[in-house]
Amino acid sequence: MKSVALHSRLTSLFFKGFTLLLFFSFSLSSYSQEVDEVKQKEGRKLFRSLCASCHKLDKKLIGPALGGVEKRRENEWLKSWIKNNAEFQKVNAEAAKAAEFHPSAMTAFPQLSDLQIDAILYYTTVGEIKKDPVVAEGGVVTTQTGSAPEWLIYLLAAAIVVAFLMIASLLKQVSELKGNKKPEVQSNLKRDLQELWIGVKNNTFLKVLGTIFLLLVGAYVVFGTLFSVGVDQGYQPIQPIVFSHKIHAGDNKIDCQYCHSSAKHSKHSGIPSVNVCMNCHKNIAEVAENTVVELEDGVVLGKAELDMEIAKVYKAAGWDPEVLEYTGEEKPIKWVRIHNLPDFVYYNHAQHVTVAGIACQTCHGPVQEMEEMYQYSPLTMGWCIDCHRETNVDLKNNDYYEKIHKQLADKYGVEKVTISQLGGLECGKCHY
Repeated sequence: MKSVALHSRLTSLFFKGFTLLLFFSFSLSSYSQEVDEVKQKEGRKLFRSLCASCHKLDKKLIGPALGGVEKRRENEWLKSWIKNNAEFQKVNAEAAKAAEFHPSAMTAFPQLSDLQIDAILYYTTVGEIKKDPVVAEGGVVTTQTGSAPEWLIYLLAAAIVVAFLMIASLLKQVSELKGNKKPEVQSNLKRDLQELWIGVKNNTFLKVLGTIFLLLVGAYVVFGTLFSVGVDQGYQPIQPIVFSHKIHAGDNKIDCQYCHSSAKHSKHSGIPSVNVCMNCHKNIAEVAENTVVELEDGVVLGKAELDMEIAKVYKAAGWDPEVLEYTGEEKPIKWVRIHNLPDFVYYNHAQHVTVAGIACQTCHGPVQEMEEMYQYSPLTMGWCIDCHRETNVDLKNNDYYEKIHKQLADKYGVEKVTISQLGGLECGKCHY
């Protein structure tokens, strides 16, 4: 009878552990879906900043449609093509044949890591995440997105701990059965946990292992927190006037340097004065009927709201749209700065924009698709160093760099010299 009772108890513990394992499996599946969503968003950012000017997912633009491209090409083939298609064509006949159908040469992206390319390819496979529109009070249209619950990680951790305790208790009962010890007839989870805790406390090895584990976790959390101080990636403050870069730089194709004219010859890109806005808006007092701006919080602004934003520009400039004259009553627009490097960091826009020919989107992301501007890149020291290590020096029509490049190429034994080999990692280049 005792054996039957012990068998029933073991069976009960087994089913409890199996139930927790199923629960953990479903939770892990949900977590995997959220990881895929994060990967899709990262791929979407990279695709829009680097690929969208020449490619679309569903139709041909300058280049072919990229929707489902992984079904047509292997992953390694695509990575080689994206990183440097010109070099890849020299060693791959299939790639050279594919390039014949596209007269425009594709830009090489050697700075992209394999993980970043995988994120882009994942986005080309799954496409956009659908948003369900919801009409809130007052008729304001909002959207709902599938954001991950913050408590999920804690729930998974708790499930792992409880499952571990159940399995440990089960193993303990099996050990008692093999040792012909007298088992208890009735199950008592509290007693089992107490016995398990006593066993753990008396085990020196587990104490040392637990201490090391806690120290490593603590160090990871502390250093992760310290390294995130001052990193404002994703920072998106509320501005005094709703300005859509998507409408101006995207739909209307206004060049970035038309408004930020000092970027090509100065250290700073500069915030355009309201007079620059009036160059166009002196004759544009309202937007088109179907113009809408979707803000980050899901609020959608239509024609009436956007016309009021243009009226704010008129007020700041002292412009009377009724009589088409300046009143002289000007008021500054208090824009909130988004990108801000520490005081000990030297960064020159002209050196990157004019000399290096780097596009604004390289650092600021797909500005032409942003309704509201935000900090796209982390702007950390490591991020800058990685760029200098991966970016090759452009020698086209530059005799000075051509001479230096030849000397450095012979010194390092390479064909192409990176910015870091040209001195881009010297401390004095970026720090006073």
